[in-house]
Amino acid sequence: MPETHQSIDSSGEQLPLFLLIDGHSLAFRSYYAFAMSRQGPLRTVTGIPTSVCFGFLNSLFQVLQSEKPKSLAVAFDRKEATFRHKADVNYKAGRKETPEDFIPDLANLQELLAALNLQMVTAIGYEADDVLGTLAYQASEAGYRVKIVSGDRDLFQLVDSQKNISVLYLERSAFKSASGANYTEFDPEAVKAKLGVQANQVVDYKALCGDKSDNIPGVRGIGEKTAVKLLDTYGSLNSIYENLAQIKGAIQTKLTNDRENAEHSRFLAQIVTDVPLEINLEAFELAGFNSQLVQPLLDKLQLKSILDKIQALQKQLGGSFDDSAENQSTASNQQLSLFDSANASQTPTSPPFESPSIQPSQTIAPRIIDTPEQLSELIQRLKQQNSAEQPVAWDTETTGLDPRNCQLVGIGCCWGFQSDDCAYIPLAHTSGKQLDTSTVLSALRPILGGSNYPKSLQNAKFDREVFFYQGIELQGVVFDTMLASYVLHPEQSHNLSDLCQRYLTGIRSLSYKALNLSKKQTIADLEITTAADYCGLDVYGTYHLVPKLRAELAAVPALKTLLLQVEQPLEPILSMMENQGIRIDSDYLQQLSEQIAEELKQLELSVYQTAGTEFNLDSPKQLATILFEKLNLNRKKSRKTKTGYSTDRATLDKLQGDHPIIDAILSYRTLAKLKSTYVDALPQLIEPTTQRIHTDFNQTITATGRLSSSNPNLQNIPIRSEFSRKIRKAFLPEPGWSLLSADYSQIELRILAHLSQEPVLINAYRTGQDVHAVTAKLLLDREDITPEERNLGKTINFGVIYGMGSQRFARETGVSSETAKTFIQRYREQYARVFAYLEDCKKSAIANGFVTTILGRRRYFEFTSDSLRQLKDTSIKDIDLDNLKPSYVESQLLRGAANAPIQGSSADIIKLAMLKVDQLLETYQAKMLLQVHDELVLEVPDEEIESLPNQIKQTMENAIELSIPLVVDVHVGKNWMEAK
Repeated sequence: MPETHQSIDSSGEQLPLFLLIDGHSLAFRSYYAFAMSRQGPLRTVTGIPTSVCFGFLNSLFQVLQSEKPKSLAVAFDRKEATFRHKADVNYKAGRKETPEDFIPDLANLQELLAALNLQMVTAIGYEADDVLGTLAYQASEAGYRVKIVSGDRDLFQLVDSQKNISVLYLERSAFKSASGANYTEFDPEAVKAKLGVQANQVVDYKALCGDKSDNIPGVRGIGEKTAVKLLDTYGSLNSIYENLAQIKGAIQTKLTNDRENAEHSRFLAQIVTDVPLEINLEAFELAGFNSQLVQPLLDKLQLKSILDKIQALQKQLGGSFDDSAENQSTASNQQLSLFDSANASQTPTSPPFESPSIQPSQTIAPRIIDTPEQLSELIQRLKQQNSAEQPVAWDTETTGLDPRNCQLVGIGCCWGFQSDDCAYIPLAHTSGKQLDTSTVLSALRPILGGSNYPKSLQNAKFDREVFFYQGIELQGVVFDTMLASYVLHPEQSHNLSDLCQRYLTGIRSLSYKALNLSKKQTIADLEITTAADYCGLDVYGTYHLVPKLRAELAAVPALKTLLLQVEQPLEPILSMMENQGIRIDSDYLQQLSEQIAEELKQLELSVYQTAGTEFNLDSPKQLATILFEKLNLNRKKSRKTKTGYSTDRATLDKLQGDHPIIDAILSYRTLAKLKSTYVDALPQLIEPTTQRIHTDFNQTITATGRLSSSNPNLQNIPIRSEFSRKIRKAFLPEPGWSLLSADYSQIELRILAHLSQEPVLINAYRTGQDVHAVTAKLLLDREDITPEERNLGKTINFGVIYGMGSQRFARETGVSSETAKTFIQRYREQYARVFAYLEDCKKSAIANGFVTTILGRRRYFEFTSDSLRQLKDTSIKDIDLDNLKPSYVESQLLRGAANAPIQGSSADIIKLAMLKVDQLLETYQAKMLLQVHDELVLEVPDEEIESLPNQIKQTMENAIELSIPLVVDVHVGKNWMEAK
């Protein structure tokens, strides 16, 4: 076992360990550990491949036994294309096809992990590495040590002593060894020793020498040794190009000629650490598992040695394992799992693959429609299905997940509960008898485009866009099972397989992975009968889910209304916005990139001048030496790490105002991130066929009800700094059109006023007063205030929504700790109803398990400590928050419970506004393009500019009636910056 560093907190206690598992990396290394041996891959006596299951679990249990983590999560890749694939079609293109026996082996592993309740996490549009990076940063910020288990050196870039993040690199022997922990822990020093570069230089290292395994080109002619030498001399890729004149000969020529490849390679190699994941870290704590779920799988796979290890680990963690037939039939469903916490059944988990299904022939008998006569008969049957109570379920099969660039392969539908009440129409399979696509679509157009033929779908937005690009406008969607699940249980998974498993008996949708398609194959390469079973199970499951979900919605009328009057009507609007896209000025972004590069250089020089010496600004260790040794800044505002003191963002925020160098460092870091994340990345995401960026608006991701954006994420573009505002200048309308931005003013504070019925706030908003000035005057007890004093009121007004305490208030405003405490206390006295409301939200979360928004949207909370759990189902009047002693995690949950109704109500209102604006636009040419938090961005022809802005303002301000007025700021410009 390697020697590990034990990080401790300020109290001297060891920080808990969060173990992150690189799922696909371990799975492939497990497979090849046996496939390349003389004996070949492992199999059961019946021929089931087990190399992946055995090797993965064998190595994992070694690490668990040695490291003894508190929490654990497994990240997997998804089948959908990621933003990297969209930016570069050659990304990972050179990899070998996945072995046929790997796919069912991986499916069995997924089923085993699910049985063990080992939490799995994925994110649409991102790779497992991005999920790992995001989880690592979130866990680090929450006070964990983080160790990432992988066989992939790409993850070395995440190693950070300040953040307590290291990588446990598994040796090949780990997958076969019967005992011993065969892995090496890589901290920053180990990464340097292994690669010759610092962990924070790994991305630039790959940008220079490339990565053959991922088909990242790098700079042609630059090898690993040269890359190491360049980075050792200049520190970073940016610095290398800034000092290009000092580099002589052939190396300078190679760098000059291939700069575009270097920057593109850096983009591909950079792990994303801010993937929009809506998770609760507490859900990943280890506890025990239910043996009746695990035993049959181990028996089927003949993994007796694994069984022994599971039993030993279960005993270590205080659980029990009984494989007797009697106990298997009577085991309590309430038994905690090895990888579960007491609230696991209510926490958001996202298994990346559907469970392997039962054989389709045992469940359904889909009718394959491959003759004109059969098509005619199907059309006549479908024309009889006009009951909204029993809507026909539909699904499409395509060659990809981008509706603009995929081929429609087949269409499925289900109209009843009998096993043969479903059909599959093959259209574009590579072989087999099938009908002409145009003929089928012409026959189906009156039904698919008819609102008098009710339909149900799982994720209607995708199928809507598929049909849109086939010339059909989908109408009559009365139920979307994915949206219904989201409204009912926002924290849970909403994929079809999980829904079938939760609500139906004996009906499971087939896993795409179980289809055994190679990377070069698609649904089109399937035998038609197999595709019919695959699609048939999807529509059959969707049809059966509708009455189940409707019954659950009927028990909570507000949620039924939310689904039918908000979420489902919004879906086609989002589809239209995705199809429309938005123009990007790539030439301008190139110029901006050069400006930012020059500004970064100046900031770097400023830091060196202030510090009195040059050093590697991107090195946390060297920066810590400058700040805490040379400049002797307050070390109490940082935290001790293995290599010195932390220089993370939280530390720099605390140090702001103590020395001029801090502002320059913060500006440098902010600007560098803007450049890499947006300025250099956005042009690579332009869709060639439209010359626009088409983001995906995700309706079922956030637990708060807010929409999220991905591929690319356009909701996180900042606006506070000069350069961040300039990024918005790159977003353009069509020639002869303008962009219109309509933004709710202070909407969350207005919602707080409405929900709390605080008289001071209500009066201020009703009379049109400056609410921040009102607050400042109350706190300072005088009428005349300065702009700086008004800012104190603004900070505390918005801060209270997010549970701001006195320390943060002091840090953000620059006042003393005592002054901050006085201000907070005065605020509590002056705005008593605000704090009473926020405390009632916390009590509701404890007593009811959820809080609600203006429209009745629910956000669920589950607490694990006995002191809080015993208060479930009690009256909120009987709960005294002052006498409770919640854990740190539970304190964060309670803070979230106080904020959730405000954020969720904001989401409700902007969605209502989108519905009403869409109705308004029916008589205009203008189009909605983006929804960003509390803002709508529209593209408006210049001839409509005179009349439309005021109508949009009025429409949004009257989207809902509150006890205070809503105010919308509307601006128009020839780019988004002007319109903002």
